[in-house]
Amino acid sequence: MTKLNRKRFINKGANLPFLKPAAMMFLCLLFSASAFTQSKHDTTSYIQTLNIKTGKIDTILVAKGDFEAPNWHPDNYLVVNFRGKIYKLDLATKALTEINTGALNQIMDDHGLSPGGKWIAITSFDTGNAGQKVYKFSISIVPAGGGQPKKITTSQDLSFWHGWSPDGKTIAYCGGDFSNLDVYTIPVEGGTPKRLTDAPGLDDGPDYSPDGKYIYFHSYRSGRMQIWRMHTDGSQQEQMTFDENANWFPHPSPDNKSIAYIAYTTDQKQLHPFGKDVKLRLMDLKTKTVKDITPVFYGGAGTINTPSWSPDSKKVAFVSYSVK
Repeated sequence: MTKLNRKRFINKGANLPFLKPAAMMFLCLLFSASAFTQSKHDTTSYIQTLNIKTGKIDTILVAKGDFEAPNWHPDNYLVVNFRGKIYKLDLATKALTEINTGALNQIMDDHGLSPGGKWIAITSFDTGNAGQKVYKFSISIVPAGGGQPKKITTSQDLSFWHGWSPDGKTIAYCGGDFSNLDVYTIPVEGGTPKRLTDAPGLDDGPDYSPDGKYIYFHSYRSGRMQIWRMHTDGSQQEQMTFDENANWFPHPSPDNKSIAYIAYTTDQKQLHPFGKDVKLRLMDLKTKTVKDITPVFYGGAGTINTPSWSPDSKKVAFVSYSVK
């Protein structure tokens, strides 16, 4: 096994049919925590950018190990995570430097930049005090240039960041208890979370539209993972995709004209595994038409978990992989 990733290990619960999907997910979190410091030496990451109009893919960095979840900063660099820490990847120089996150060094692939790029929201794993069987995943924010983290989420055991409201005042996340994981929002300054979804099955990956009207997310409520959206108060939940793929992580473009998302070419149920055939797709929000914007490649967990559009809406950053 490799380092901490909440989705890559979900299939470890597949032989425990008496567990609900969310409980199986949590069981896998525990497995992944014990493997946090281990390295998957035969994995190579290709951090890439895709020109939405031309289809041209540029490889920014080729590196051993599992780099994940690029965010695109307005100052022309990417934020990625690797082995529990986050890094700045300069797009001009290709230099890779660690971002200081204080005492937090078990950071997951659910992280992202505030509007304007001043802050980074991070999701971290917390085992609690020594000897206590306490497993929590919490959300904090740190300055984009590095600094001491400020914890946001409340007493919920499971909280995974995914979206930041356009005004910078609210974050959207996947969280809840072990019986079901849903979409919540919470003020950046902290407070009481607001639950927006309550459908059976996983609701995850919430990301705000830049006009603040919608939250896009993926849901298993139809019996296959599909893209949905709702108003930011949780009302008028509507399904957006209806195809044979397993569709995850919708990210609206900054110009609010389209959403990019990852599609598994085969049904993965409620799992988001690493090492599968996937492709990136684009939906035109005016016409609702969908097209492939990459060929099928080897990816999955870590490819495009978090918002990764360039500020000018011309490109998307993502990660593909190879394994010996």
